[in-house]
Amino acid sequence: MKATYFKHTLEFKRPSGTSRGVLKTKDSWFIKLETKDKFGIGECGLLKGLSIDDRVDYEDTLKWTCNNIHLGLETLYQKLKDFPSIQFGLEMAIQSFSSADPYLLFPSEFTEGKQGMKINGLIWMGEKEFMKSQIQNKIEQGFSCIKLKIGAIDFESELELLKYIRSEFSASDIELRVDANGAFSPHDALDKLERLSKFDLHSIEQPIAQGQWQDMARLCQQTPLPIALDEELIGLKDVTNKEESLLTIQPQYIILKPSLIGGFKGSKEWIELANQQNIKWWITSALESNIGLNAIAQFTFTQNNNMPQGLGTGGLYTNNIESPLTIEGERIMYNPKLSWENKFNL
Repeated sequence: MKATYFKHTLEFKRPSGTSRGVLKTKDSWFIKLETKDKFGIGECGLLKGLSIDDRVDYEDTLKWTCNNIHLGLETLYQKLKDFPSIQFGLEMAIQSFSSADPYLLFPSEFTEGKQGMKINGLIWMGEKEFMKSQIQNKIEQGFSCIKLKIGAIDFESELELLKYIRSEFSASDIELRVDANGAFSPHDALDKLERLSKFDLHSIEQPIAQGQWQDMARLCQQTPLPIALDEELIGLKDVTNKEESLLTIQPQYIILKPSLIGGFKGSKEWIELANQQNIKWWITSALESNIGLNAIAQFTFTQNNNMPQGLGTGGLYTNNIESPLTIEGERIMYNPKLSWENKFNL
């Protein structure tokens, strides 16, 4: 079996605002396994400025992984503990290669097209009117759960936006999640949570920056609004540290991005720990192409979680690979009658 890697630069249909600036392109790396008769493909979903493996030796590590593919998944996974996105790409590629269909990683009623998964509608950061138009569009599409990025415009304007939404749609009409991406400071976070709680929000992701466990624990204990940990999970590499973080902080929710936490294996570890402590969770993609989104969606379905997931990012790019993944209303579906179009020269 031969292992190679390559990079593909995904181009956004329109610049997309995040807490780390406006994105116009996004680089993804791919591991390809092949013999004369078959191949497997996995995506290493690196996110600049967020992934712990955003390092100068990233490509060298990819090359080393491919050159040492004979060591097998278990050994390589352990050696790649500082590179969670490569762990995930490797897991995905091996699962893909081992399957009769390289794109069918977890056969289920989802991949048979019989069931879909409810997802949240993502609202990108930007000017108030732009965000308002996105919200209206998502509601018209049939979404009952919307995730709103906050922390980009001033807080008072964001409160006005939430006030507008709630004047039009009650909590029984629309579930609202907000994501602060660590924008609040520990000393004013509780006051902001109090003000946000007036709008019947489902939860807030990462109100303060990661790594402040005691401050986050205090917030989770006193908050009038359920808190979900997101970036807080990044960089915790062994089960002991993961368990310690949950025991210390005791959040209401955690959010799993497989590309940032070591793929299927890393996600399963977090899920098991969360279940032990009665912490709820959901899974979110991290701007992967349809290769990575497909793997995450198939895996997520097998975890039997009925909450809206964060899996609707496949349509962001002009040069994505065409896939059987579709969005129907507020559900992501897999249509087995549609084929994969090989735009990446796989």
